Amino acid sequence: MQDDRVRSPSGGAPAPPIAVSPNNPCPFLRALVAGGFVDGHTVPLSRLCGTIEAASGEKGLKKRLAGLETYLVALVANGLSPFRLSRSWWSGAELDELRNGPLDKHGCGSRILDANAQVHEDEIARLAGFGKDCQDPSGGIERGLTGPKITTYMNANFERATGSRRPIDRLLMNGEWPVLLNIMGKGDGDQRYLCVAEVRTLFVERRLPERIVARLTSQPASAHRGALRVLGKVALGLAAFVLVAIVAIAEFPDQLQKILPSKLAQLLPPPLPEPAQIKEARWLDQNWSTEDRHWFHHASQGTATFPVPYAWFIALEQPGIHLFTRPGLLKDNDYLERFGFMPSPKTIHTDKATLRRFGYVDSPNAETGPAPASVAGLRPTPAENFDGLPVGFARMMGAADPTTGQPGPDMIGLTCAACHTGHINYKGVSVRFDGGPGMVDLLKLEQATSQSILSTLYVPFRFKRFATRVLGPDATPAERDELKKGLSKAGDIVLGQHDSLEKVLKDRHQQDTEEGYGRLDALNRIGNQVFYTDLALSGLTGFENNLQARDAPVSFPPIWTVPWLAWAQYDASIEQPLIRNAGEALGVSALVNLSPDAPKDALFRSSVAVENLVRIEAMLRGPDPFSQNPKGFGGLKPPKWPAQLFPDDPAWKIDPARVSKGRAIYAEICVECHLGPVNDPVFDTQFPDKSVWKPEHWDANGPVLKPIQKGVKGMGTDSAQAKILGERRVAVPGFLDMQPARDLGKVWGCNDLPDPSSYSSTEMPYSIALMTAVDLVSRKWMDDHIPEQDTEARKALWGFRTNCPNPEKELHYRARPLNGVWATAPYLHNGSVPSLYWMLSPAAERPKQFCMGFRDFDPQQVGLRVAAGEAPTCKNGETLFSVTNPDGSPINGNSNQGHSLEGPPGPPHAYKAGTIGRLLTDDERYELIEYLKSL
Repeated sequence: MQDDRVRSPSGGAPAPPIAVSPNNPCPFLRALVAGGFVDGHTVPLSRLCGTIEAASGEKGLKKRLAGLETYLVALVANGLSPFRLSRSWWSGAELDELRNGPLDKHGCGSRILDANAQVHEDEIARLAGFGKDCQDPSGGIERGLTGPKITTYMNANFERATGSRRPIDRLLMNGEWPVLLNIMGKGDGDQRYLCVAEVRTLFVERRLPERIVARLTSQPASAHRGALRVLGKVALGLAAFVLVAIVAIAEFPDQLQKILPSKLAQLLPPPLPEPAQIKEARWLDQNWSTEDRHWFHHASQGTATFPVPYAWFIALEQPGIHLFTRPGLLKDNDYLERFGFMPSPKTIHTDKATLRRFGYVDSPNAETGPAPASVAGLRPTPAENFDGLPVGFARMMGAADPTTGQPGPDMIGLTCAACHTGHINYKGVSVRFDGGPGMVDLLKLEQATSQSILSTLYVPFRFKRFATRVLGPDATPAERDELKKGLSKAGDIVLGQHDSLEKVLKDRHQQDTEEGYGRLDALNRIGNQVFYTDLALSGLTGFENNLQARDAPVSFPPIWTVPWLAWAQYDASIEQPLIRNAGEALGVSALVNLSPDAPKDALFRSSVAVENLVRIEAMLRGPDPFSQNPKGFGGLKPPKWPAQLFPDDPAWKIDPARVSKGRAIYAEICVECHLGPVNDPVFDTQFPDKSVWKPEHWDANGPVLKPIQKGVKGMGTDSAQAKILGERRVAVPGFLDMQPARDLGKVWGCNDLPDPSSYSSTEMPYSIALMTAVDLVSRKWMDDHIPEQDTEARKALWGFRTNCPNPEKELHYRARPLNGVWATAPYLHNGSVPSLYWMLSPAAERPKQFCMGFRDFDPQQVGLRVAAGEAPTCKNGETLFSVTNPDGSPINGNSNQGHSLEGPPGPPHAYKAGTIGRLLTDDERYELIEYLKSL
């Protein structure tokens, strides 16, 4: 259609209705096109704005505001890429290309008009059902929707779209029906209503009410302006757009996150929830002294998790643009708490009132393990927190470059406590405990740190403030230039790693599974770090194919009791404690020499702080459990159910009668996999044949407990995490001379390594490559710190356990004792079940979605309360766990099936795959929960 087919400036009857593209889903625009008021293809923004201004019937400022609102919406209607925006600004909005653009709600709206532009009469009838009889100003009664009725209608549409809606859809709704009410409504004030009959005419006949047509035909067309005026208007419009964009980015970054394409959204700070308001904090007594606890919170593993030195990190500002205020610092506790971290005092050598504010209460019976100084004279490094960083942050002092040996600046890294320190909130009380699953979102912290670096480099005035903090006010220009070069290098590293992963995932058609609060794909992240990032930092290229999507996130596992388990990790993949801990340190960016230019005898030298890892292991382990009377674990004990903190709340009281009944159910159902409880003497007396302390459950060499391992297929739980070590492969540089048959087979006597012909020295299974690399890193540390002839010291560090693959060939998971299980929600290894109540329910009944962040703990369901059939609406910044994508397809790594109690009475072998026990009544479910609270 050409411009000469649009209604002439002098008015008159329009041409017959014009065909409208089905890719124009807006009913009002469809009527404008059909009536010949605007072109059906590309409409200049000025014409579109003028038409809407005329249709509104407003005067003066209100009329101009209607045009301005239309201009901003039309500018982004075809897309948010720079190309699309510039094309819309220069040529106009393309009305026949609105489908699947930013304004398309994809079924979250009225559904009156489908994707093929077919009108559904039943949806018009549904709309009428939300209306009421209204008084027509010209006489008579007709069906219509007032403002409140429209709001109710939109809420119902939003609720109906659960599972497929986007956060932006709520904003888009406000740009449809309320706007129609403003333009087409009848009456004034609170009595203004949208006539259902006119809505039907608009959709079905693509015809505007006659009073709207009269407004449009009475408006004269604007005269052509001179070139200078046009250019002036263009410049003014562009300036207005830039100003609006800056204000939107500065003041509404979270809202923009929801509507921008992912590529652009990544440039904005990640949305963060507001932490719960805490009126009291309390660390539970777990057999650690205040000194041990604070040391654990801030003891370095020898990691440089963040890509800048310590002094730079504490000088960085929070990401984002601030127009009227100065941003806070990245290190501020109030900010880092929004990522899930807990505040920590600068020192514990202060007054009791200060310590109580952070929840510290002395443990009267702390009996931590022996200091590891007896092993080859090792001395753990001090742990200070002079800058008041949260739990989980550590300063690595004097980080020498492991490749060159040159001393470097202090670095900043995450500690074991970052991921393995838990807390729950309940009515303003923060209950904190060590060794439990953290509720942190490390990906958001990575994004915020990267954006903070880039903001410092490119946002005006930021670098000057940063340089003053780092160098002081009297630094020379040369010193500032050198600092900026260093920061630019860090920014290049961050962007390079991000772009490499994005390219690999795009080429493979893979995507990450959102980890969110409380989850991390640790195994894939370690592989990406060691076999790509560390190689790239050592100057090697061509190993991008070693990268893997982070698509198997797991809940951070509790670490109490772990030193006494023969196999660690959910998939029972690690037997050797030092390998377990050193591998974790490498995963959170310990420095390591993998450079082809370094002397061969310097390869695998690292910054891993083995002396600290040894002490942490001793603190967790404690004395031999068989030396205790009664038998039991010392070291870090699991947190006890904190009923004493809520003495007046009946929800926290434990019912002894229910505990007794639950104990019998545990003996009937849970013992098969989780063995008898480790801390219930009553159970051992009542069910002696099922006691965990029976000799057949223990390897007497340790002693260590032999946990039950179950095949993934039979358990029916998500297999993604088990497949990582079972299926992933990596390429390894030949100069590293990694030979598993020699490095593991001969040294440890492993006799179950894969056939050497199945891989070469440069390409091998990820599981074997990781075991070999961490083994070589650990041995290099010993070569540097312990004389070769001191074999006893080395044996003491290694212990009796070997670094060999698990002989179990089937994909499997390990069941662990359930002491402290109440404090480990959400459940299953991938954190897919929000509470013990749903964990003990049939798998098909479990919630498919729930929100993660700073939610209150529920002492009845034990975990996060989610009602059956609940459609969660997450607060700003919370992460939504979902089993499926919006289109209904499963999300890799997020299945909540398996480990289901739904079988009929009878022997376990009669159960189908994924069923592990009989169906419980609701009373039995709560009785078993009551017992689990007591462990």
